[in-house]
Amino acid sequence: MTRFIHDQFSKDYLEELLKPFGTVQAPSRVAAEVKEIDVLFTPIPTQTAHLNTLGILGRMATTPAIFEPFRNPASVDEIGDCISKLLEIKSAIQREAKRNKIKIPDTEIPQLWILTPTASENIISGYGGQEKVDWGDGVYFLPKHFRTAIVVIHQLPSIPETLWLRILGRGKVQQRAIDELVALPSTHPFQRVTLELLYSLQQNLRINQNIEIEDRELVMRLAPLYQEDRERARQEGLQQGLQQGLQQGEQQLILRLLNRRLGNIDSSLIERIQQLSIEQLEILGEALLDFVTVADLELWLSQQQNTTNQEI
Repeated sequence: MTRFIHDQFSKDYLEELLKPFGTVQAPSRVAAEVKEIDVLFTPIPTQTAHLNTLGILGRMATTPAIFEPFRNPASVDEIGDCISKLLEIKSAIQREAKRNKIKIPDTEIPQLWILTPTASENIISGYGGQEKVDWGDGVYFLPKHFRTAIVVIHQLPSIPETLWLRILGRGKVQQRAIDELVALPSTHPFQRVTLELLYSLQQNLRINQNIEIEDRELVMRLAPLYQEDRERARQEGLQQGLQQGLQQGEQQLILRLLNRRLGNIDSSLIERIQQLSIEQLEILGEALLDFVTVADLELWLSQQQNTTNQEI
């Protein structure tokens, strides 16, 4: 179960980071078979100049790309399955070009990036993976016509350019990356959205009864960050000297977390949340950690309304 939670986090994470720069399909179904590509990305040419904010991940996204992230080390068969998806996509593009009587340049065929925490030397050598000097440690390119690279996240150097990939690592590698993320200026364009996704991951792991020690440590690391974030939002509102600003800031934070946890919230529920006091919003911020469905939110709001009516 926890693997699927992490898989969803990886897809959401890559989608949020890449969508300012192009079209993201996550997941994308391969037409020929019932297979799904985790993330299929097509860059917008006018936006690629700004991809340097994502370091090596941004460099990977300067051309059409398929991203296949793995929580556990990718096996020989799983890597082969990823390559087969790429070949299906390539064939579909070529068939479409043939129908339209046009020639597709190689640059329009996606590059496959397999993101795995670790990989044995036997797997890398078995697929003919080789590092390139201009990409650094941990990025292994398969022979040219495969258009594939295996990215071994735990072998990446701990430098700012690899941060956005190391977030998808495990254990100490991921926790170190989270520390670096928190240390970034609050004005960084991707710090806020990444923290929100991590908070959502924490909440999903928290309600799972059978999580691994590694995941339990991740939950413990993220819990104080969530509390600090809420306190920071309150302080920012106070510094503005406006009670309304404080309440709106709390509302926005709660709504973002609810959307991450339960999906898009109905407008009628949003209106009810906007009517809550700051104290009620703070209570909701704690209660939503136990919500599983929208019905849990509706029940909580009804209980709050009943309490308010009784007091009146």
